[in-house]
Amino acid sequence: MIGVELRKQVRRLRTYIALGAMVVVPAIITTAFALGGRPHHHPGDPATAALVLFATRSGLNMPLAALSTMSPFLLVVVVALFGGETVAGEAGWGTLRYLLVRPVGRQRLLTAKLAIAGLLTVIATVLIVAVGLLAGTLAFGWHPVTIPGGIALPASTALVRLGISTLYVIWEMSGVLSFAFLLSVMTDSPIGATAGGIGLAIVSEILDGISALGSVRIGFPTHDWQAWNGLFVSPTQTSEMLRGALVQVPYVAVFLGVAWWWFGRKDILS
Repeated sequence: MIGVELRKQVRRLRTYIALGAMVVVPAIITTAFALGGRPHHHPGDPATAALVLFATRSGLNMPLAALSTMSPFLLVVVVALFGGETVAGEAGWGTLRYLLVRPVGRQRLLTAKLAIAGLLTVIATVLIVAVGLLAGTLAFGWHPVTIPGGIALPASTALVRLGISTLYVIWEMSGVLSFAFLLSVMTDSPIGATAGGIGLAIVSEILDGISALGSVRIGFPTHDWQAWNGLFVSPTQTSEMLRGALVQVPYVAVFLGVAWWWFGRKDILS
């Protein structure tokens, strides 16, 4: 069932476009830095700005800059697309009822669709890092990673931390993916489900920017999205990463739990 779903999703144009963007954008960022020289200013939070400002120091710095600039929005759009199109796309085309005519249980079908959406999320995130690393190495060479304070991390250490950062970003996307997936189960409109996933991230970011909310902001799904930057400062900071990873758990559990409950009772023929 998972193999069938994988072949179906990979052949779709939106998959080519979404994954293509994950390849093209890091290459464009690297080319811009290579032609324009070392950046002197970057708006946004200081941790992200620091990674971007050091992007030209080494090819190993480039995937950090690409991940920090693409994960807050472009990656969110792609992940919401993968989650929002899963079930709603089939319902919109009128093929969902025919899928369930086969001797395949609803829960098994839903599991296969979620698994492929998750796999595509992993591929999209890894592509950002892999293309950034390849393009950055070709443009700026293979040198130790420079982090704020002028400290140089050995390449082996930087690669391990880059791998951990990639896994962290993938997990931080799980809340958006789960919410878009839930909306995909509830509606027949893949556009609406995708927009809902993106909307969750936007609303969370807006509320997170309201300092008057105080410690309540810690519970928003996007609050610690960029906490992996703590791996590239001295001394290393991981407490926010742990908190960010734990915050996603209730969102994923609730969204997926409701999705399974809803789909089990949904009138597919209506």
